[in-house]
Amino acid sequence: MSETPGVLELIGASVQTSLETVGVSAQFGVQVARAAADVRTWFAELPGQMRLLGVESMPIAAFIALFTGIVIALLASYSLTGAAVPMYLIGTSAEKAITMELAPVLTGLALAGRVGANIAAELGTMRVTEQVDALETLAYDPKAYLVVPRVLAGTLTFPIIVGLAMVIGVVAAWIASVQLLDLATADFVKGVRLYFQVFDVEYGIVKGASFGLAVTLAACRSGLSAQGGAAGVGQAATRAVVEGAVWVLVLDAFWALTWLLGRAR
Repeated sequence: MSETPGVLELIGASVQTSLETVGVSAQFGVQVARAAADVRTWFAELPGQMRLLGVESMPIAAFIALFTGIVIALLASYSLTGAAVPMYLIGTSAEKAITMELAPVLTGLALAGRVGANIAAELGTMRVTEQVDALETLAYDPKAYLVVPRVLAGTLTFPIIVGLAMVIGVVAAWIASVQLLDLATADFVKGVRLYFQVFDVEYGIVKGASFGLAVTLAACRSGLSAQGGAAGVGQAATRAVVEGAVWVLVLDAFWALTWLLGRAR
């Protein structure tokens, strides 16, 4: 019983820290939204950030989607073996799992690491070397110049990357089904088309956009709050990756509860 107060204090401190993080993130998001009105400051930086955060992230997303598609096809085959259901449902299982869940979530988690760490390290270095202060001295709004183009780039390019991952994942599942499971192409396509809905793709794309917004916002906030030289930059990068991954999982659950559950009823 003597340990109970300590446990309760620990839980209370964790809840308080989580709520503070949500509050600070919301406040930071409002400030960034206001800074977006300064189009002349951030517009020129947007294309470069889209290339850095989007185009250069496509190979890792394609690599993940490739092996995810193969594994999902094999797992679906294992689950259906011996069951009184047609094997063309492998195509159905692969399409639903990849487009609605695995492509957006796994891609979001991977990019939370790559994009989040990149942004936090870059902005953190600028903060500890006083480059951010120099921008303010030159009458530049750091949020408009540094944060807005990165957030917009992430929000615009993450859905494109997720769409690419969807295509590669389904194609990989098809190849695995044909080459490893002896399933005819016509049967796999029949399974994909049988229960396919445009909503499946819309759902994954919207999740991808929300992941891009959350990951880049968390990374920018972590980077601009870095302190203490190189160690502080490293801590900011770590914090950005962790927070980005948490936001991906939280938003995944949010969309399932608010959008997916509503359609299921």
